[in-house]
Parts: sequence; structure tokens; C-alpha cells
Amino acid sequence: MPELVSILIPAYRSEAWIRETMLSAINQTWRNTEVIVVDDGSPDGTFETARSLESRSVKVVTQDNTGACGARNHALRLAQGDYIQWLDADDLLDPRKIEHQMAAVRDGATTRTLLTASWGKFFFRTAKARFEPDSLWRDLGPEEWIRTRFRENVWMNPAVWLVSRELTELAGPWDERLTRSGDDDGEYVCRLAARSDGVRFVPDAKAYYRIGTVGSLNWNMDTRDDVLESLLLSLQVTVAHLLEFNDTAENRAAAVRHLQTFAEYFVGADKRYLERLFRSAEELGGRLEPPR
Repeated sequence: MPELVSILIPAYRSEAWIRETMLSAINQTWRNTEVIVVDDGSPDGTFETARSLESRSVKVVTQDNTGACGARNHALRLAQGDYIQWLDADDLLDPRKIEHQMAAVRDGATTRTLLTASWGKFFFRTAKARFEPDSLWRDLGPEEWIRTRFRENVWMNPAVWLVSRELTELAGPWDERLTRSGDDDGEYVCRLAARSDGVRFVPDAKAYYRIGTVGSLNWNMDTRDDVLESLLLSLQVTVAHLLEFNDTAENRAAAVRHLQTFAEYFVGADKRYLERLFRSAEELGGRLEPPR
């Protein structure tokens, strides 16, 4: 039997698009898959819509609202797959996405290799998706992948990744302290990369990132204390993933650049948050510019 791939979908207030997302998972040309949807206490018809597609290979459960990280961890506890495909409830997979990435496994990728893919942004129709390659669209070593992400402010959304069970277990669960940070996926993928033996980019594999949605598990910035405390913690933990490789001037400079990227999110909040961010940069040997 070919490897089983678990496609894990956390969902909240996703009634409008959960069916299309699930169908993109169900219709993968890699046939040995299971789809697990965890509804995170949605007040709309997300759970009922998802249940309409339930089958032997599609499981739909609901839970009290805990946030994106809690829903993902619940899905992961239910997963039986040899590989894990994360998929947010408003995003889509190209039908051959997993097939192309599993071909990379046959072509020498190990169970410690983090597999990534091309991805495009779209509003309604994937035919109109904009694919905009950046410096992460290539094979990279773990340290270089994180440093590049920091230095150039580039990223990849969760639908891009395909992760072996071994690497998933090495990385550990999603950090539920970071649910409100808006950077929970950024921290998690850096942790995956840090535990990997390398990141392999599979250009023929494609994922689609929906923009313009409101009210889902996607993050909306807020200046509440709990949000900003969570974001500061996320930045601290994520920077540590890079410095654990080598505490060099180059890595510290990339870490400062990463803090600078997020400085604007603290504008309008109590000034003590920016002061803490500035101190973090100084401890790294750098200096932040005041955000506009």
C-alpha cells in the first residue's frame, strides 16, 4: 500500500467555503488519503456542511472553541497517516498537489525532509490565482530557510507543506499559547524546518491561498493585551529556532529584521510592548526603527 496521507482541516465560521476546500482534498489524485475536519465551535453551518461530505475516508468532528492551534492539535491526534497535509478551511489544493510531493519522496527525500510547493493567492477562482515566486521557492538547508524567511520577510502558508509523521512528531504539537498571536503558523513551520534535514521545494505541486475572507480562523490583528503578549512570545520562540543553529552575527541580524517586520503591529498599543520589542532587538545586538 502507498503511504497514507492525512489531510487535516481546522474550521471556524467557514460555511461559505468548507465544501470547496474539502472537495479539493477528497479529489486528490493520490488516492490513499484520509480527510479530517475539526469544527472549532462554529456558530454557523460549518459543521453541518462538512458532515454532508462525510464517508469512510472523511471524518468530521466538532469541539468547543479553542482557536486554530487547538483545532489543529485535535485533528493531529485523530490522524493515522504516514504524512500530514495541513489545509485551512478557506484554502484549496491542486488535484495533483500531494501526488507531486510524494514523487519527491520516491526521488530521494527522506522522512526528515520538509516538502513545500508553489502557491498562489486568489479571491474566488483559482484560474485567476497569482503565483509570485520568492526566495523560499527553492531547496534550502534548515538554517538557511529560516534565515531567508526572516531577512526577506517571505513566508509559506500551511497548505504548501507536506510533512512526514516522523518530522511531525519531532516538531511536536502546535503551541496553543500562540493561538492569538497571528504567527502560530510562522512559529510552527520554523520549528518543522529546524527539526528537518532540509526543505525541498516541489514546483509542480500547487496550493491556493484565499484572500479577502472575514471571520474564519485567519488572524485579525488586535491590540488587546492577550494578543500582543502572545505575539511577543511567538517572536521570542521563533527567533530562538534560528539561533539554536548558530548564534552568529548574520543570524542575529536576520532575527532583528524579523522583529522589525512585526513592529508595526504594536502601533496604537500600550508603549511598553514596543519598548519590550526594542529591548529584544538590542539584546540581539541590533536596533529597530520606530514603526510609522
